[in-house]
Amino acid sequence: MGSSRTPIGIRSSALLETSCGYLLQELQMIWDEVGEDEFEREKVLVDIEQECLDVYRRKVDNANISRARLHQDLADSEAEFTRLLLLLDERSLLGRPEKMTGTLKEQLESIAPALREMRIRKEERVKQFRSVQGQIQKIFAEIAGQSEYNDSSSNVLVNGNDLSQKKLDEYQNELQRLQNEKIERLQKVANYINMIRSLAAMLGTDSSLIITKVHPSLNELSGLSKNISDSILEKLGSTVQSLEADKKTRLEKLHQLGKALTNLWNLMDTPQKGRVRFSNVTALISLSSEDIFTPGSLTMDIIHQAETEVRRLDQLKASKMKELFLRKQIDLEEICKRSHMELPSRLEMENIMKLMNSGEIDHADLLTSMDKQISQAQEEASSRKAIMEKVEKWILACDEERWLEEYSMDNNRYSVSRGAHKNLRRAERARVMVNKIPALVDMLIAKTKSWEEERKKPFLYDEVPLLAMLEEYNLLRKERDEEKQRQREKKKVQNQAPVGQENLFVLRPSTSSKRLSDRSLNGGFNNATPVNRKSSLGIQQLGSTPINIPHQSISLLKEAKKEHHTKILSRSRSRFAFHPGDDSDSVVSAFPGPFSP
Repeated sequence: MGSSRTPIGIRSSALLETSCGYLLQELQMIWDEVGEDEFEREKVLVDIEQECLDVYRRKVDNANISRARLHQDLADSEAEFTRLLLLLDERSLLGRPEKMTGTLKEQLESIAPALREMRIRKEERVKQFRSVQGQIQKIFAEIAGQSEYNDSSSNVLVNGNDLSQKKLDEYQNELQRLQNEKIERLQKVANYINMIRSLAAMLGTDSSLIITKVHPSLNELSGLSKNISDSILEKLGSTVQSLEADKKTRLEKLHQLGKALTNLWNLMDTPQKGRVRFSNVTALISLSSEDIFTPGSLTMDIIHQAETEVRRLDQLKASKMKELFLRKQIDLEEICKRSHMELPSRLEMENIMKLMNSGEIDHADLLTSMDKQISQAQEEASSRKAIMEKVEKWILACDEERWLEEYSMDNNRYSVSRGAHKNLRRAERARVMVNKIPALVDMLIAKTKSWEEERKKPFLYDEVPLLAMLEEYNLLRKERDEEKQRQREKKKVQNQAPVGQENLFVLRPSTSSKRLSDRSLNGGFNNATPVNRKSSLGIQQLGSTPINIPHQSISLLKEAKKEHHTKILSRSRSRFAFHPGDDSDSVVSAFPGPFSP
């Protein structure tokens, strides 16, 4: 133990004094015994001394080399430590000595723990970089749509020149951004898939086939990682748009079918029980594409069923359309007949019927047009009501006037017989009514003119202008009154004639008696021998039977309209103007009785 603590120099001297001195003494003893000369002895001692110096020199050189290596190791350790600090962007490390003291080995031993700590930190930092960069590359591969990606960490190349926390934070921020983008893309994919499933359910198609057709990884049963690339998102978007377009197309088709069904049901008065089957179709009429979510509401089966029902109802409608059209036509004709308005053209109705049979005219539009005509006819009939009531009174008054004329010519009207008193009372009422005819006609003319000015068209009574009838009636009534006046004056002159002409005077009363005997209370004049043929015709046509005036005017004007279709009034005047050559019997026989409105 004591020798271990002895300094190196002292230990060397002691070694020489012991080992080397002992060996030298033993060598001298050998030389003395052998008798070696001094020269050889000096030579051997010089060689021994030289060999000792060489050994010491080698030892010194080795010690210098070891020292230099220690200096280099220390410098390398410090340089590595400094480089690691810069690489990891660390300012300092706790536990590292601020000042290096002691031997080289002591200095190396003092810096070794800090260096090991920095190396450990570097390895951890590299692992962090490799992990973050590996995740980044993986997400990049998923976004790029790579179906296969080797996520082994050995394939990740880490830049060893910059392992700072700042650079790591940048990679982590990039990773966070990519993770958020991946989440957004996955959410978009999920939303697209949900939309495809919802639309496919509404359209009645298999959503899994549609999704698999876009990409197999999108099918959950495939077990693959979902492809979230831009191309997949674009395909999903276009698929959704295509399904949306199909949805809108089918909805528009069902809208048309629903409206067609509703129109056909309303047209044919289909009961509610018969409409329940397709209530799901008609319920879609008021809904837009965004309001429909019910699965199976837009399937092709529903469309085919609705189309079949529409075709069936169209066929049924075609069979009932004639009946409906004829019914409305009858209603229109009844309105026109009741108000004595112009009836629809028979030829026009026949042409419409031909168009209906050929399918060249829309039934709904036709019935709407008929309803419009009926409404217009009802409105016009309502506007004619007041005038028509006066016309009826006028015709009734003319009827009473005719009866009163016949009654006045009956020589037996004052005889005592059954019913004579009733005829007397009727005659009194008839005279009151006949006296009102001029005022009634004037009122009718005023009202008719006012109506025509308001409507900007003539007032027709059974296709004959009412004003023409009234004016013709006034004209003929005036001529009749003038003819009666002439007859009274002529009769007065005849009563004052000389007695020599008595036989001639007696002849005329006998003729008059014959005329009176041929009349009855229910008949008119059949034969007449007037002094003036024009006056006599006026009396027989108008004077004796004034009720025939409006009816004959209507008949003659209607006949003229049917024959010529123009100049009704002028034609009608020419037809019942007085002509000397006319035969009264032919005129009366042409209009045997009164016309009932």
